[in-house]
Parts: sequence; structure tokens; C-alpha cells
Amino acid sequence: MGVEWKDNIGIADALERVADLLEEQDAMPFRVTAYRKAAGSIGQWPESVAELLASKGEAGLRELPGVGKSIAAAVAELVRTGQFGLLQRLEDESSPEQLLASVPGIGPELARRIHEELGVRSLEELEQAAHDGRLEAVEGFGPRRGQQVRDLLEARLGRNRRGAARKRESLDEGPRPDVGVLLQVDEEYRRKADAGELRTIAPRRFNPSGEAWLPVMRRKLDGWNVRALFSNTAMAHQQKATHDWVVLYFDQEGDEGQCTIVTAHGGPLDGRRVVRGREVECLAYYGVESEEAEAHQPGA
Repeated sequence: MGVEWKDNIGIADALERVADLLEEQDAMPFRVTAYRKAAGSIGQWPESVAELLASKGEAGLRELPGVGKSIAAAVAELVRTGQFGLLQRLEDESSPEQLLASVPGIGPELARRIHEELGVRSLEELEQAAHDGRLEAVEGFGPRRGQQVRDLLEARLGRNRRGAARKRESLDEGPRPDVGVLLQVDEEYRRKADAGELRTIAPRRFNPSGEAWLPVMRRKLDGWNVRALFSNTAMAHQQKATHDWVVLYFDQEGDEGQCTIVTAHGGPLDGRRVVRGREVECLAYYGVESEEAEAHQPGA
């Protein structure tokens, strides 16, 4: 990797990358969860983790929520040397041809041709090639197989990286931030993204040029750690909503989840920002019901 990892966000991103690779390789769920929790904790920590390491050593790092002995050692390695041995090993093990061949319907020979002819190195790049027509130009592919690959990748890549078992998008699945908190983060994120004030990353999906265009913001609000970014799903691209739909990931004391915030089109919430699945709460938040009732009062 050969760079200085001094800021908390950079360290958190490296830990999240490890979690992604472990998940892709079907590692034990507790390992994936451990790296994600540590990434969330470090990304939200108000003080410099590098300075904490310098003053208290690895014992100081272990005082952070979710950071155990092995992850503390990994963070120390990152900060002191700019290297992350585990991440490097996981990336080396994820050879492009092995990764492509893991998709049902793509055998080793077809994976080799896709890699050599299209330069595809990841599942995200494979998904892009399946959508833009390049994949069907490879010998052995046709419209039917191309559609099959698109469907499989949408299911595989579209799932919540934080674990489907911890997903909380319905109304009755445990603690969640108040809609007011979510809408406040959404407003700040979109405002700062428009102003170019946020750090940007290069998403792996639908980004063949590798451009760092996706703004990311982390906030701690009302006791919740929140990570905000525009939706980069196939559906968001199809609907031309990649700069409207905002995905928020949140966690607090072991409770984790995500939600998507969009601009409503039609209905009583028309033109307003709405948390999908929590429309009733949004009606109350905006006072839409009371406004409609007042409009029908005599003399209104």
C-alpha cells in the first residue's frame, strides 16, 4: 500500500475493505462483524487514533469500542508502516479469474476470457460490463446469459454489506434513529456534497474509470454513528437518482441498520425528503396531516 495512514477515516476505510474481502471469501461472520465495528468506532472517534497510539501504544487503541488485540495490532501496523499485511494478503488471494469464476454460469475458461478481453478485475467491473453490453461481446455469452449474470450480481452486490441479519429497514425490527435525525443528516450531506466540502471515494460498482466521485460523510448525532453516501445501485443509475437517493448506515451500542432517503414524487409528501418505509412518521414530522386538516376547516 505504501502510504501514510494517519487519519481516522483512512484507517476506517482500510478496516472496512478487510471486512468486505472477508465477507466475499465466506469468512466467519464474527470476523466480518468485528472489522466493521472497529471501522465504525475509529471513523467516528473524535480524537486522532494515530496520536492515541503514540501516547498510549496498542493498549490505548484497545480502549476504543470494538477494537480488540488483533485489530489494534493491525491499526498500529498501518499507522507506523503504511502497510496492512492482512489486507494485502486478502487482495492477493482474490485473483480476478478466481473471483469471476465464483459467479454461477462463469467457469474458469470463460472467466479467463472476460479478464483478458475486457480487463475486468472485480465483480463490480463485471456488473458494469454486463450492463453496458461489453460482456455479451465475449465468446460464450449471449443476451440470456448476460441477463442471468446481471440478476445474480444485483442480488450478490446489492445486499447490505453490514450483514443481512442486522438489517433494520422495517418498522418493527429494533431501535432506529428518529426520522428527524435521519433527515437532518440527509440535509447536511446533500448540502456539503453540492458545495464540494466532503471527502470523495471511488466506488467499486458502476465506476469503470475508477473516479473518486462519491462523497462520504460520517456524523455522530443523538447518540447514533451515521455514515451517509449517495446510492450507487443499479436501480439508482437506471432511475438517474444517484444524486437524489441517499443511503444512511447507522449504529449504536450493537444496534445497526440502514435506510434510504429520497425525494417524494406525488402524494401528500410530494417534493419532500422521505425515509423509505417510514412515510407515516415523515407525515407527522412535516405536520402534513395537520396542514391538510386545517385546510378543510370552515373559513380556511
